[in-house]
Amino acid sequence: MMQRLVDNVLAVAKESVKTITYESLNNIVRLINGVSALLLALLPGKATILEGIHGWELRPTLRGPRFPRWMGNGVSSFNQFIHELSVDSDDSSLGYSSEEEDSDRYECPPSPASHTSRASGATKYSRHQMDWIQYIFLWILFPINFLLGIPLRLFKLVYCTVSRSLFISGRQSPPRLDKRMQSLKDHIIHRVTDRRSGVVEDLHLGIEICIEAVFDVVRKAAHLLLSPSKAFGTLLRLFSFHVSGNKEDHGVVDDAFISTAKPGENGQTSTERNTDFQSLSTDARTCQDVITELGYPYEAIHVITDDGYVLLLERIPRRDARKAVFLQHGVFDSSMGWVSNGVVGSPAFAAYDQGYDVFLGNFRGLVSREHVNKNIPLREYWRYSINEHGIEDIPAMVDTIHEVKTAELRLSKPDIDETNDDQLYKLCAICHSLGGAAILMYVITRRLQDKPHRLSRLVLLSPAGFHQDSNIVFSAIELVLTLMAPVLSPLVPAFYIPTRFFRMLVFKLARDLHNLPAVGGLVQTLMSYVVGGDSSNWVGVLGIPHYNMNDMPGVSFRVAVHLAQMKRAKRFRMFDYGSPSANMRVYGSPEPLDLGEHYGLINIPVDLVAGQKDKVIRPSMVKRHYKLMKGAGVNVSFNEFEYAHLDFTFSHREELMSYVMSRLLLVEPKDQMNQRASRSRKRGQVSS
Repeated sequence: MMQRLVDNVLAVAKESVKTITYESLNNIVRLINGVSALLLALLPGKATILEGIHGWELRPTLRGPRFPRWMGNGVSSFNQFIHELSVDSDDSSLGYSSEEEDSDRYECPPSPASHTSRASGATKYSRHQMDWIQYIFLWILFPINFLLGIPLRLFKLVYCTVSRSLFISGRQSPPRLDKRMQSLKDHIIHRVTDRRSGVVEDLHLGIEICIEAVFDVVRKAAHLLLSPSKAFGTLLRLFSFHVSGNKEDHGVVDDAFISTAKPGENGQTSTERNTDFQSLSTDARTCQDVITELGYPYEAIHVITDDGYVLLLERIPRRDARKAVFLQHGVFDSSMGWVSNGVVGSPAFAAYDQGYDVFLGNFRGLVSREHVNKNIPLREYWRYSINEHGIEDIPAMVDTIHEVKTAELRLSKPDIDETNDDQLYKLCAICHSLGGAAILMYVITRRLQDKPHRLSRLVLLSPAGFHQDSNIVFSAIELVLTLMAPVLSPLVPAFYIPTRFFRMLVFKLARDLHNLPAVGGLVQTLMSYVVGGDSSNWVGVLGIPHYNMNDMPGVSFRVAVHLAQMKRAKRFRMFDYGSPSANMRVYGSPEPLDLGEHYGLINIPVDLVAGQKDKVIRPSMVKRHYKLMKGAGVNVSFNEFEYAHLDFTFSHREELMSYVMSRLLLVEPKDQMNQRASRSRKRGQVSS
């Protein structure tokens, strides 16, 4: 009877403490969001900054939107199935909230034990809003709650120690689960619960766990005091555990080692389970995960450059296709950018649905430092410029594409033959930002070396190369990099977040910026000011999973210096090694190779695309490429869209995708050209 009374009192006290703690944290979050909204309202011309900020996050969905005009009947059967699904079933089956619900998410933070009931929790809370007296009461109790948090950690430590002792002393040999069933269970749990949480949500979870642990200790202590015999038995078990603990632990370790070292049944091989940090609520999906989850085929090809860097060339394969497309990302990006918009809206999926064999390139420059030399020093790994992207990375990937496609087409179509001037397939390239500069460097240097570049057409989205027309912030950065390069180069080999903890913290804060619209809008506005007013979704892009605690793309210091050199020289040229003698050893001349002066060597069509809202690479700089190419006799076109810099890869709008696909369709394999010519001749003979 007394134990039941104690349990009821503790239960009421626990829920009261939870409520007070949750509401105190909620009030802090509301205050921060409200102050951010006030500051955002005071900034001129930023009243609509939050419009369209949602929708860039990768979310599994079965929604089938209207297919764009350029797709026609070229969609895959899987995507046709998705398109035919009812939109109502998507709304009822998925637990994702709308934009309006997202913006009000923190008006009622969900219990961490039930994250899947956000919408219902928000509705419930809307019916129980507190009046102003309760707000004052909660703010008064906040200092008390803060002071109580200090001993809570001590109680948690004691609780963990006692619980572990009781568990080990009373445990029995548990039945071993089948490895295959356990793996399937882990996979299902990961797919269902895979969502990122921010710092605020983690605080909610941590507070609940801490409160539960403290009151559990208090409850157990009260039971021991009310039952002296039980307390005496517990002390005896603790004493026996300390006497025989070492021997028992060794036995358990040995059994566990034997069970994992021996191959399991059903052909299972021994594997070591790696921590996936799912408890940290991080999203570490890769480009492979996104492609396969959407029902597309996938292939990974590891390419080794001449200087030993290991690159990941990813593929959505159509092995018998005689037209292929190579997509290359820009700075601080990866192949994930080309598939981040889902089935309809991503260039990679669009090209595949049109019958292309799709290859997704990745530059060197990962925090994991992929290299044939596993022990390569940090500074040596990051010692590269845009030169290496253009003369090492892209040649290695394009040559690999050529080898793979040639071998596959010879197997599937042995009757076709390849000559020196006519390869078995047509390869187009779509490149963004830094990738555009690197692909131009690749084509020009290959032509200077009298080597085939294998490409049939270039589509360059806001390509880098000319940067003299920029804002004052970029000018200041260029000045600092140019003057301080000898001092900063040994200290800062690259720009990235150095440790796993800080990467996790930054990306969780980015999740909070997504959930708190006013705070996210304020950070978005400040980022826009830094880059000269570019309206790209700088906050939303951090939601792409290639920015995670395990790895992320970085930018070497030399790449930044190379861009500063181009801006200072007002020319698109290769890296300046700092002295005429060093340049002479590399280029054979005291000055770096000026690529703009050699645009006449480009012997394939080039399509340049600029963004009218792009303040990182302004339309005037893309027009600079166009004028030089036009003057050199290159078959070049120029077009502008009302895009910012990141919109070229992350925008959901149809106009750019339609334009890019129309340019790709201008290149046809030779067999299709021959068929079209034969049909024209037949029609001419009939008419005559």
